[in-house]
Amino acid sequence: MSAEPVITAGLRPELLFESGVRASSQTLLIGALIILVLSGFGLRSMGLSAEGLSDDELNKLHAVADYRANGLTAANSEHPMLMKALQTVSILAVEGWNRNIAGLQISTETALRLPGVILGSLTTILIFLIVTELFGNQVALLAAALWAFDPSAIGFNRIAKEDTFLLFFFLLANVFWLRGQRVAESKTGRRPEPYYWATAAAYGAMMASKYVPQLIAVSITYYWMFQAVPETRWRLGKKRILKFLFIVGLVFLILSPTILLPDTWRQMGNFASQKQVTHDGYEFMGTLYTHRLTDWLQGTPWYFYLVFIAVKLPLLTLAGFLIGLPLLFRRKVGDGRYFILMWMFVWLMTFIFAGGKFTRYFTTALPAVLITAALGVYLTGRWLGGRLASFGGSQSLRYYAPPVLALLVVIGSITAGILASPHFRLYTNSIGGGGARAGFYFPHDEFYDGALRDVMFEIARRASPDSQVISETPRLATHYAEVAGRWDLTFVSLSDPETLEQLRSGDFVIIARGRRYFSNDALISALNQSSAPAFTVNQGSVPAAKVFILDEASLEAIR
Repeated sequence: MSAEPVITAGLRPELLFESGVRASSQTLLIGALIILVLSGFGLRSMGLSAEGLSDDELNKLHAVADYRANGLTAANSEHPMLMKALQTVSILAVEGWNRNIAGLQISTETALRLPGVILGSLTTILIFLIVTELFGNQVALLAAALWAFDPSAIGFNRIAKEDTFLLFFFLLANVFWLRGQRVAESKTGRRPEPYYWATAAAYGAMMASKYVPQLIAVSITYYWMFQAVPETRWRLGKKRILKFLFIVGLVFLILSPTILLPDTWRQMGNFASQKQVTHDGYEFMGTLYTHRLTDWLQGTPWYFYLVFIAVKLPLLTLAGFLIGLPLLFRRKVGDGRYFILMWMFVWLMTFIFAGGKFTRYFTTALPAVLITAALGVYLTGRWLGGRLASFGGSQSLRYYAPPVLALLVVIGSITAGILASPHFRLYTNSIGGGGARAGFYFPHDEFYDGALRDVMFEIARRASPDSQVISETPRLATHYAEVAGRWDLTFVSLSDPETLEQLRSGDFVIIARGRRYFSNDALISALNQSSAPAFTVNQGSVPAAKVFILDEASLEAIR
């Protein structure tokens, strides 16, 4: 990369960052990456069924069952098909395993989540390859390590949702895109076209994972920034851009053929018009906010994700990010900074102003944050080594300070990840109040219905025949009641306007953290004030759900 105060056509960092050969041998790099991937996979797969399914994940399980029973259908088709297809393969493979390996059974929860765990672990390699192109091997290896061990990254990869798949194929596309740029700018005579078409295919897979086409703008805007530079050779032209878009569409169609079904379009229309939104609020830092996408700045606060960064990153990673962010605006860092800035900008414009937010949407932005943190840590190490050497220390400090500082940051991330296991989403750093405040900031996403399985198993043990269970997730409660063999129980929604008329003494009422809405807030408050829970279920050491058994006094209070 050029360090001149203009956008140049060069790719490789030349002044601030060591080249791959000088940083370490290829063998050591490959070995380090293998260790990171395996370690990241170990953390992501550890206790994968420690939490029950969420209501969202149950939708995926139902879609898999529908595919198996009826072939390609419009089940859960407000989302594309690729993830559900891989989950179907995973569940079939696990069922085969369970039939043949009697002593080591794998749960449905694990089978459903395993594809995301695998792709989340392999994302470590993609981050390394992208950052190598932008900032060199040393920053790349640190960024890959931060992703492998970051508690939030692990937590996002352990839920059966589309965001991990979206990120994986977005990164894969840009691995090819940046490599195509380097090949186009080289004088070796190699043709960059295969990298362009591989980029397009990866973007087609990204679209078949989740409908966020605006992420393609990251690559396109980065490309156009170089087109005004006379020296650049990285030029696709109109015909190749049209071919690029055709490949995107073709691969998408192959990987998500359910888009051709009329019912898919009906469900997508319902989803886009927010008719499928089943909740009227989101609890953030103890306050309820409206949660419709089109509520814009009147909904969940715009600083939602800024709070997430502040309280969910390990402290040394957070410090690296705060140092690295202003460095992205300095020309001497090189042209690779433009890619990271475009990535952050497109993501911010997509998600920060929307009224409805979930922390899992941050999955696609988290690598950019961790790359920025790695950049800040590396350059801080260089500065620190130079200062120590200039004050009479050994000149070797210039070379040892960056890796030593990087190692300390990685150890901090590893420690945070291990301490958070297996409930990684509940991790909260000391700025956020640590374990004492776990589940306070984003309870819906931090608990994510993970305790409901254990709640229903206990209710199944206690309930008399034909008992009624009231909760905010009656479908999920029904699922786990059936798993427990209690087909006789009936289920009612806590937010159903007719619920109060149906309540009777002896009913079970589940108050799950993260499921507090405007529609049930008064009932929950009355119940908490009028009686004590029959039992409480924790996720790890954090209370996650309370279960009340109604009596005449509590019925009178809530009515």
